[in-house]
Amino acid sequence: MRISIIGASGYAGGELIRELLSHPEVEITNVVSRSHVDEYVFRIHPNLRGYTELKFSPLNLSSITSNSDLVFTSVPHGTSTEIVPKLLSTGIKVIDLGADFRLKDPADYPRWYGWTHSHPELLTEAVYGLPELHREKIRKAKLVACPGCMATATILALAPPIKEQIIEPERIVVDAKIGSSGAGNVPTKSSHHPERASGVRPYKTIGHRHIAEMEQELSLLTNIRPRISFSPHAVPIIRGILATVHTFTKKELELPELWKMYRSMYGKEPFVRLIRDRKGLHQLPDPKVTTGSNFCDIGFELDPHINRLVILSAIDNLVKGASGQAVQCLNIMLGIDEKTGIPGPTIYPV
Repeated sequence: MRISIIGASGYAGGELIRELLSHPEVEITNVVSRSHVDEYVFRIHPNLRGYTELKFSPLNLSSITSNSDLVFTSVPHGTSTEIVPKLLSTGIKVIDLGADFRLKDPADYPRWYGWTHSHPELLTEAVYGLPELHREKIRKAKLVACPGCMATATILALAPPIKEQIIEPERIVVDAKIGSSGAGNVPTKSSHHPERASGVRPYKTIGHRHIAEMEQELSLLTNIRPRISFSPHAVPIIRGILATVHTFTKKELELPELWKMYRSMYGKEPFVRLIRDRKGLHQLPDPKVTTGSNFCDIGFELDPHINRLVILSAIDNLVKGASGQAVQCLNIMLGIDEKTGIPGPTIYPV
């Protein structure tokens, strides 16, 4: 399959190139970057030196459509709405890593993103690209909208107890910590090293846009829309997300019930690991352990004092939160092993 990547110079784009270069079923034909035209890819993504001689090309839709069977779009929010419809009209399939097609209700875009969707007819056609929930729909999709990184960690943590209706759906509090790569590779005041290092900075503590995805997808499991309180924090790591999810159970629970619930949903999932060990240092999920991988590590603790179920979910924001999940969706669309082209065990320590 001939693959093009639009928006290939960002961190997620670089990870896509890294994964697809080793993918036996695809050939990368175009890597697009408006700011690095004719520059070697390895000068922007130095880890790829010696692995590719590809150069960045300008955004030329006719060149892309004539040399592609599927296109990944990894561009700023609000940009894909104009690019994707043109690609789809030629019969090319699209996997979009941005937010432009994640939400099903057009009215959600002015509320959460501040702009009106120019192609609302595509929102019903787009498939939310979380394989653990939508594998069969992804298999047949023409347009896949990959989830946000913090939404991925949160939805996977909450799906089993929401599905089994054992927690109060309107009392869910999510505290997320995210590394600096989540802000992209264009420097800003907030990502400047002296501002970010040695601190923990809350931001967008209410009304974060990923709440819309979380509530939308989790409501599909029971037809009851949960109410999620979500607050992220910028922490001085480069990659990774740890979501600490506080929920309150409707009845007293025992740990074997939780194990059964999570294993029932994720026991055969290739990229979900349940982490609750009694020995060693890493007894619960830690994003450091997921660095460079497509794994989502999920653990939990019961607090009988107030019937609280604490769920912890760790991912690499650039892999399971972006590129790796996109390649996983590609593999499902191709009907091949979902692990193809996706790195296995990562280096440790990092």
